[in-house]
Amino acid sequence: MSENILFHNKKKIINDPVYGFITLPHEIIFDILEHPYLQRLRRIQQLGMSNLVYPGANHTRFNHVLGAMHLMIQAVASIRRKGHAISPDEERAVCLAILLHDIGHGPFSHALEYDIVCGVSHEKISGFFIAELSVEYGHDLEIALQIFNNTYPRPFLHQLVSSQMDMDRLDYLNRDSFYSGVSEGVIGTERLIEMLNVHDGHLVLEQKGIYSVEKFLVARRLMYWQVYLHKTVVAAEHMLIHALRRAKELTKEGHDLFASPALKFFLSQDIRSEHFEQDPMVLTHFARLDDYDIWGAMKVWQYEPDYILATICSGLVNRQLFKIEISKTPFTAQRIAKEQNRIKSEHNLSDKDLSYFIYADVLTNKAYNEEFHNINLLFKNGQIQELSKASDNLNISALATPVEKYFLCYPR
Repeated sequence: MSENILFHNKKKIINDPVYGFITLPHEIIFDILEHPYLQRLRRIQQLGMSNLVYPGANHTRFNHVLGAMHLMIQAVASIRRKGHAISPDEERAVCLAILLHDIGHGPFSHALEYDIVCGVSHEKISGFFIAELSVEYGHDLEIALQIFNNTYPRPFLHQLVSSQMDMDRLDYLNRDSFYSGVSEGVIGTERLIEMLNVHDGHLVLEQKGIYSVEKFLVARRLMYWQVYLHKTVVAAEHMLIHALRRAKELTKEGHDLFASPALKFFLSQDIRSEHFEQDPMVLTHFARLDDYDIWGAMKVWQYEPDYILATICSGLVNRQLFKIEISKTPFTAQRIAKEQNRIKSEHNLSDKDLSYFIYADVLTNKAYNEEFHNINLLFKNGQIQELSKASDNLNISALATPVEKYFLCYPR
């Protein structure tokens, strides 16, 4: 057999509906994409339960990380054109860091983030995955982990992965807008990337990009209200959270609920950060868990003898969702008590079980956080100024102010 036949081309081209053709720039990118850890992201919805409102929003975390990596390649090229050196090792590592930044997401992305495991963020689990991959793939993944954890000596590389204007946000706004059909999320990605620069090792935006970044922040606020925090999505995700909590409670009480082995592992115990650190099998179990485990279980649970679990799961499977009301002010104790008494009577519930059927909380939307990785503008004279202080438009200050809305959710 000739050497040519043995050669395996890893420089693939992928057709993406948002950006067109995406080229895989390095062979290790292909290897990581092929890994079961990353292929799992094909089975995790990017927008959780949002497809119950926007039927087209069925894209996955896999779509998103590919797009974010594509933007990272453009960002590296843009920064190099400004005269800043980025070595081939750093380029590969920062592309790997953004490719793997969401690998720690559990089923339905953010919806179940703190219910599958206890108090362990998806970012921390991503770090566990990258550390595991670095054992297998070595040097490039070791640098990627440093960039991801912000311990690499060039902080702008981390800021390209995680900041208020990172490649993650630039991709998900455009992508979520495309698949949901909500046009308010469309942003000028190419111009924003062209305006990127580095000053004293930190990521900055050239001053002439100020109106592009303002549009980006406005788009982010609108997408939160129209998609991520849409009231029907909030109702569905809270039902999902409480279905899982009920299943966990029943499992701990000795009920043998239908579940895949991976899901059963997390239903039967409270997994915390130290469990990931002490037992490598915990990460293995997590890597086997995706949306399909939850949907498969809920399709069976809707016929369980437990009324609470069956009612919530049937509502989710058949899209018979709880009613939700939104208010600019908190719901009064009297109003909540009125619904509690009605629900308790209609569904024959104990006081203890009422929390599974009525949810009251606050939604917070903050498009720009002045306390987290500020967006700094670079002026022609070399001066650096934080975005909200540099803008002559009151919109930026308004976008930095959190907007709160209150909700009350209960069976119809």
